[in-house]
Amino acid sequence: QVQLVESGGGLVQAGGSLRLSCASSGSIFGINRMAWYRQAPGKQRELVATITNGGSTNYADSVRGRFTISSAKNTVYLQMNSLKPEDTAVYYCNFRNTYTTNDYWGQGTQVTVSS
Repeated sequence: QVQLVESGGGLVQAGGSLRLSCASSGSIFGINRMAWYRQAPGKQRELVATITNGGSTNYADSVRGRFTISSAKNTVYLQMNSLKPEDTAVYYCNFRNTYTTNDYWGQGTQVTVSS
């Protein structure tokens, strides 16, 4: 069973940086995509960035050039630079096997960017 534990959220001023981490406590055999999503109050959860087990990355237009997703062993990271107040949200990591229904979520970590 895959359990994901997130860390790294917090309060930062606009223009600052944060690095989120999401580590799996179980085997991620078969997982071929890792991602970060976020959900702001009153809004739907949105996809922020993805990385495949081949290293291919993709970003939402709103974060491209400011955020960087990376992975190592059983951990996925999200480096967030030049943060804006509109980046304020709860951030969730997601590990997925796109060929099956296996889909795992972290507990969420709050990111708050003050103006």
